[in-house]
Amino acid sequence: MKLFLKGERCLTKKCAIERRPYPPGQAGQGRRRKPSEYAMQHREKQKVRRIYGVLEDQFRHIFEEAERRPGMTGENLLQLLELRFDNVIYRMGFASSRDQARQLVTHAHFRVNGKKANIPSMRLKPGDVVTLDEGSEKTEFFQAGAAFGSARAQAPQWVQVDQGSMTGRVLTPPQRSDVDALVSEQLIVEHYSR
Repeated sequence: MKLFLKGERCLTKKCAIERRPYPPGQAGQGRRRKPSEYAMQHREKQKVRRIYGVLEDQFRHIFEEAERRPGMTGENLLQLLELRFDNVIYRMGFASSRDQARQLVTHAHFRVNGKKANIPSMRLKPGDVVTLDEGSEKTEFFQAGAAFGSARAQAPQWVQVDQGSMTGRVLTPPQRSDVDALVSEQLIVEHYSR
């Protein structure tokens, strides 16, 4: 399944998924047996981890916090992952992939509520305003890429973006319908409930 980890490259013929629809080697083309229930749960967890670029321990901590919150654990998990600073930058259209957004955040190109922020895992909340740092406005990357958002799909409903001034605001917490990744969060909840 395409996870679009490489940004625009996944839309071209160089995408690794489209080269070979079976595992490598001679045995890859043979008959395969059905994966176990545990294997499907584990694969789903790994898929979500790779989509959001989160390490195992970080993911476990996010899951534990999602469990403590009222409501459905799976939806809480996706909401917490969506509100990470690097993901919000990606969703606002300021980067072409989550990896690129993570690097931009790490290099302190953005401010949150007027303060410098360089921690990709920082969780934003409704009302937070993300702006481009004054020194970063002059960099070649942002001057050449001023139309990032127009090249990508429209920003989700839970964020408000002004591409001209490179600012954005988190309006509401994201709902399950706002997550565009094909994820079965119930399998992840079952995986951690073992």
